[in-house]
Amino acid sequence: MFEKDLLQQVREKFHHVDSCPYQGPRAFFENAGGSLTLKSVVEVNSHLSAIPDNQGRDNAASHELVRLIALGKQDLMTFFGAKAGMVFVGESGTELLFRLVSAAVLGSDKGGNVVGSTLEHPATVSAAKRWARIAGKEYLSVVHDKDTTCVTPDDYAKVVTPQTRVATIIQTSPVSGMAVDVKAVVEVIRDTAPDCYIVVDCIQHAAHGAMDISDYNIDACALSGYKVFSKHNYGAAWLSPRMSVLDHDHLDGTAADFWELGTRDTSAYATFSEVVNYLDWLGSHFTQSEDRRDRLVAAGDAMAAQEAFLVNGMINGVQGRTGLRDLPWVYIVGGADNPSREGLVSIWVEGKPSAEVVTELNENGIRTHVRKNDYFSGNILTPLGLETCIRVSVCHYNSEQEVAKFLDVMREISSAASTAA
Repeated sequence: MFEKDLLQQVREKFHHVDSCPYQGPRAFFENAGGSLTLKSVVEVNSHLSAIPDNQGRDNAASHELVRLIALGKQDLMTFFGAKAGMVFVGESGTELLFRLVSAAVLGSDKGGNVVGSTLEHPATVSAAKRWARIAGKEYLSVVHDKDTTCVTPDDYAKVVTPQTRVATIIQTSPVSGMAVDVKAVVEVIRDTAPDCYIVVDCIQHAAHGAMDISDYNIDACALSGYKVFSKHNYGAAWLSPRMSVLDHDHLDGTAADFWELGTRDTSAYATFSEVVNYLDWLGSHFTQSEDRRDRLVAAGDAMAAQEAFLVNGMINGVQGRTGLRDLPWVYIVGGADNPSREGLVSIWVEGKPSAEVVTELNENGIRTHVRKNDYFSGNILTPLGLETCIRVSVCHYNSEQEVAKFLDVMREISSAASTAA
């Protein structure tokens, strides 16, 4: 876990870390719905929102905007751990995934199939099904294990064929918190379909550990700014060199690897640079390396370790509190002992609607979220026979004290459920 002084320094860099401007004091365990925002991100965004100038003009302000965009692209490449390819920003992570999937499906060889999994968010599933249908390709789905809510390389191996043209992978489920071994899944796919275009949804994972695109051997991925300590209204994508020149929507006369449609918001690039600056600062506490990428990896590893400590405390208990696994009538999605869990615990209380649990937690200063059996979460909840669950998502700036408070309230909720039963 983080040392006390470092955790305090970390928390001071974020807005509203322990208090909501509309509610008052609260612990924020809704990070899967959007992380807290860095103060530096708000400052940079506010400054750039007031600039009337545009990119590509011959004036001092325009020159600065161009510089910030170039720096933002460089920082995105460093964040992704990409040694080749290109990056660009768009409306959102979901919008970018739709564009990436459509280009891959339409640009790949005719016929064949497109492979995804039942663990995925509809951002990739909906896009893959739609464009496979339009392109006359078969859509095949890898079925995740309903009890562990995990999907493995072996699961992909059973579905991928030599005719697989495109495959999608989710790096971490935003419903169950289970992470996928992307590198191992990719190796299985490449063994059978070496030329397959592989698109990864890294939206949930990006704030919870280091990215390493160069090691994944994929073709594209996307994230959402608001889930990685930045602001809403933009996502960022990386494309491999061969994927970047696939036929796609772009303006006539622009380069084959030009993907931006219309004038980009400079603050999208500039605020992500602030995210990278923050991770650089955090990583400097865990490595002596002078290399910026090394510091980002060190930050990612430290964040993952801090979150694992917090999640373990939630499940097994902390500061003398009873953990979720031992509270009567409380059940954990994916099981209590699941090594794939990343920064998130989803639970349900037998005999008590999840919405009521979320309300009670909120009334006691604990911010969580209810996930419903709908197009966002039905893929996880339906196989379990659940209509809803409570998602409790941590981030590295959360504290042991916040976990203890959460468990105090859950003990009261569990006790009441036991009495009612």
